[in-house]
Amino acid sequence: MNSNETNQPLISVIVPVYNIIPYLPRCVESLQKQTYPELEILLIDDGSTDDTPALCDRLAENDPRIRVFHKENGGPSSARNFGLTQAAGAYVGFVDSDDYVDADMYERLYRAIATTHMPIAQVGRDEIDQDGNILPNICEPVSEEQVIPAEDFLKELLMHRGDCSFCTKLLQKDLFTKGKFPVGALNEDFHLLVKLLTDEENIVPGIACIPGQTYHVFYRPDSNTRDKNRFSRVFADNIDNADMVLRLVEERYPELKEIAFRFGVFQRLDYMLHIPIAQMTGDNAFYRSVVKSLRKGWWRAMRNPYLTKKNKCYHTLFAIAPKGIRVLHKKLKHI
Repeated sequence: MNSNETNQPLISVIVPVYNIIPYLPRCVESLQKQTYPELEILLIDDGSTDDTPALCDRLAENDPRIRVFHKENGGPSSARNFGLTQAAGAYVGFVDSDDYVDADMYERLYRAIATTHMPIAQVGRDEIDQDGNILPNICEPVSEEQVIPAEDFLKELLMHRGDCSFCTKLLQKDLFTKGKFPVGALNEDFHLLVKLLTDEENIVPGIACIPGQTYHVFYRPDSNTRDKNRFSRVFADNIDNADMVLRLVEERYPELKEIAFRFGVFQRLDYMLHIPIAQMTGDNAFYRSVVKSLRKGWWRAMRNPYLTKKNKCYHTLFAIAPKGIRVLHKKLKHI
């Protein structure tokens, strides 16, 4: 079946793949079962070092909707960006290779786009562990279908209530002429989504959000996104993103600037609460820059209406005696 027969646009689902043999079949099967008829599945093998490439080829043998591409390892953003160059659809979605989706997810997402005329639609997600237990909600799904204006959606992101994941979304492919996923950076979804929401041409006036948790995140303790060895890079990217947001918000949505400032404070406090004490040294330039920022922004933080008394207390303590407070905090956690 092709788009000429159904008069529905093609959706390209891009799945970056790397050493994921145990989970890939479930992911692909959930996409093969989609009720939306015009769908292609792009498996982007990102330089896997096990038998994943052969598995991808086997999965594609009996389903013409599956296209497989093998490339040198470049990371998830690189694989997604490559997929965008190969996608034939007018709309694109992204699925992580260890996750899976309900059969009607893309049909519902496209229907939301078609009825609201928004360039992006979003559905809710849940997180499931290896024993099948549903973990606490990452983001609360909406209770009824609604269009959330770009400014309001951005506000929810900055208040740590929104969902920045591209995996829960269906997007017009031409949005990506405005930007691609940043290669080598973490939290790449947040970075790109903020860029789209703050674009000066208002290419995303709002996001159509629909109820239901139809995207299922599979929690793996050994997942790359939970690698504790990536501490420095994770927090550096979080803080860089916060600084980027503040700059963009001051230009595009100045009424959100104090919320954006609060977001930056949160990222820095999160860093200070998790940095290994051994790294809190004078020769750690990034650590010094965080402390300097907390001290410089102290008075503004004290007047910020979106920071709680507890937030302001931590801000003050880390600005005065960062290492001492970090040592005390670690001891109190074990009482």
